[in-house]
Amino acid sequence: MANARTTTPSPSTSSSSSSYSSSASDQDILRSLRRLARDLAAADPPAPFLRAVFASVSRRARLLLAVFDDLLLLGGALPRSASLCLREVLLVLQRFKAVVADCAARSRMRLLLQSDEVAARVRELQHDLATLLDILPVADLGLADDVADLLALASRQCRRPAPEAAVERELKAGVLALIQEVEREIVPGRERLEAILEEVAINDPAGCSEEIETLEREIGERVAERWTSAMIALVGLLRYAKCVLFSAATPRPLDSKVDVDLDSDDAAEPPAPPQDFRCPISLDLMRDPVVSSSGQTYDRESITRWFGAGKSTCPKTGQVLTNLSLVPNKALKNLISRWCRENAVPMEVNGETGKPGKPEPAPPVASNKAAVEAARMTASFLVKKLSASFSPGSDNRVVHELRQLAKSGGSGSRAFIGEAGAVPLLVPLLTSNDAALQLNAVTAVLNLSILEANKKRIMHADGAVAALCEVMGSGATWRAKENAAATVLSLAAVHTYRRRLGRNPRVVEEVVQLVRTGPASTKKDALAALLCLSAERENVGRLVGAGAAEAALSAVGEEESATAVLASLAKRGGADAIVKIDGAVARLVAEMRRGTEWSRECAAAALVLLCRRAGAAAVTQVLAVSGVEWAIWELMGSGSERARRKAASLGRACRRFAAANVVQDRECLTSTTVSPRAVAAA
Repeated sequence: MANARTTTPSPSTSSSSSSYSSSASDQDILRSLRRLARDLAAADPPAPFLRAVFASVSRRARLLLAVFDDLLLLGGALPRSASLCLREVLLVLQRFKAVVADCAARSRMRLLLQSDEVAARVRELQHDLATLLDILPVADLGLADDVADLLALASRQCRRPAPEAAVERELKAGVLALIQEVEREIVPGRERLEAILEEVAINDPAGCSEEIETLEREIGERVAERWTSAMIALVGLLRYAKCVLFSAATPRPLDSKVDVDLDSDDAAEPPAPPQDFRCPISLDLMRDPVVSSSGQTYDRESITRWFGAGKSTCPKTGQVLTNLSLVPNKALKNLISRWCRENAVPMEVNGETGKPGKPEPAPPVASNKAAVEAARMTASFLVKKLSASFSPGSDNRVVHELRQLAKSGGSGSRAFIGEAGAVPLLVPLLTSNDAALQLNAVTAVLNLSILEANKKRIMHADGAVAALCEVMGSGATWRAKENAAATVLSLAAVHTYRRRLGRNPRVVEEVVQLVRTGPASTKKDALAALLCLSAERENVGRLVGAGAAEAALSAVGEEESATAVLASLAKRGGADAIVKIDGAVARLVAEMRRGTEWSRECAAAALVLLCRRAGAAAVTQVLAVSGVEWAIWELMGSGSERARRKAASLGRACRRFAAANVVQDRECLTSTTVSPRAVAAA
C-alpha cells in the first residue's frame, strides 16, 4: 500500500488528507472518513450516462457513513489492526473522490468516449474497498449488530458484478456512427442531434460553448491520445449542433456590450480564489498544483522552493517525508483552469501569462475529415440563415456565431464561410445602428480577412471599404473602430490592396484620426495600419498631407510603433515634413534615450533618415538637443545590433556636419582677413 500515498486527491479533500499521516489520531481518521463518506453519498454523477456507475458508489458511501458515525459515538482508541485498516480505507475513499472530481472536470464527450475506463476504475476501487472491509476486525470494534450488518452488506455490494453498461455503450456507438456519417458528408438530422445532446446533458448554448472550450483544451493538452481524432471531430460537430439547435440564443453580454472603455484603468478587481485553490505555503492561487508524499497539495514552485531550502517535512502537517517526489494534481488543475476562465483571471505557469483558460494549440483539423465536413456544414447553415433573416436580433445571433466560427475554426472554417457567400451579407451590417450587431459584423469581417482569399472577397465587395471607413469614423464603440482599423491593416498586407487603400482619402483620414483620438488599444491598431500603408511610397504624400506625421509624433512615448511610422515616412519622402514639425527631432532624441528597445531602435533609424534626407536642417536640430551625444553613445553600448548601427550612423552624420562647419568657418575667416602687404600696396 506504500504507493497509494502518492495518489492524487481531489481539491476538496486536500485539506483533510493529512488525517491519514502517521501522527493523526484515530478520531481524526474517523472524522475524515465520515466527511469523505458524506461527500461521496451526496455527489452527483458527472454525466447522466454514468448515473448507474456512480449511484453504486453513493449507496456504498451511505452505508459506510452510518458505520463511521457509530464508531465516532463509541469514542476511544481503536485496536491497532483496525486503525491501520481504516487508514487504508481512507485512502480508497480519497481515490473514489478523486475519480469523481476528475470526471466532473472532463468534457462530457471525452467522458463518454472513456466511459469504459472510468467504469473499470470504479470497479477496481470497489474491489479494493471490499478487501479492506473483509479484513477489518469488526468483532474488536464493539459495533452494534445492525451496524456490523451494514459493513457486511457494503462488502457484498462492492463485490457484486457491475450491471451491463448498455446505455453508455449504445450512446457511444451512436456518437461514433454519427462522426462516420459526417465524414461521408451526410448532414445529421436535428432530432438526432437533439437526442444525443440531451443524453449527455447539454441543454443550452452556454453548456454547448463550455463543452467545446473544454474539449479544445483537452485536445491541446493531449490528455487522451487514443481519442484525439474523435474529439477533434466532436468539436466541429458540437459547433454545428449549437448553431442548429440553439441559434436563437442571445449572445453573451460580453460580446454585445455597447460602451466598452478600452482605455479605462478602473477594471473590477478579480475575485478571491476559493480556499482549496490556494497554496498552503504562499496562500496564492496555485498555477501548477502537485501532491507531495504526505498527500497534501501545493503549488509546484512553492514546494520546490521549500525542498530547495533543505527541508524534508510537509509544510502543513510537519510530517517527515520519506521521499520528495511530486505528482501533478490534474483534477485540481482542471478545476482551477475552469475557475480562471469563468472569472477572467490569467493563468500563469513558469512566469508566462496567457489569456484565461486559453488551451494549448490543438492538432490541425485539416486532416480530420469529419471536422472539416462539420465546419463546412456549419458555415453553410449560418450563411443561409443570415440570408433569410429579416430581424436585427436574429442577424446579431447568426453573425455572432459566424464571428466565433471564423475565430476558432481555423483557416478551413474561414474558407467555408467565404465560399458560402458571407462577405456581401456582412457588409451592410457594418453600418447597423445596433451597436452589438455592428461589433459582431466588423469582428467577423476581421476574422475572415486573415485568409488571403477572403481579402479579395472583401476588397471586391460593393461598399466594403466605405463601410469600414464609416465604422472607423462613427462606430458605436471603440472596439468596433479598433477592429475596423485592424481589418484595414489585414487587407493592406497585400501589395495591390495597400495601394488601393492608400489612394482612398477617407481611409487615410479615418486611420489618422484614430491615431489622434483613440484609446491605447485602438491607437495601437491604427498605428499598425499607418505603418503598413506607409510601406508604399506613393501613399506617403497623402499620409503626410492628412497629418499622419503629426499624429504619429503625438503618440511617441505611448506606443512604440509611433517611431516606426515616422521612420517609414522619412524613408519614403516625408523627411522634410517631419523636420518642419516643431519639436519633432527633440521628441525622437528623447525616445532614443528613454523608450523601449524597439522604439529606441526606430527613433535612431528615423533620425538617421531625417539627417540624410533633410540635410542640414535636421542635423542642426539634432545637435541642438542637450545630451544627444550621451544618448547616441548609450545606444551604441546597450541597444540591439540594428540600434547600434543606426546610432553609429547618426554619430558620424553629426561629426561630419560639425567638421564641415569648422572648415567652412575657417574659409570664411580667411576670405575676410586682409593682409598688411595688401593694405600697403593699396
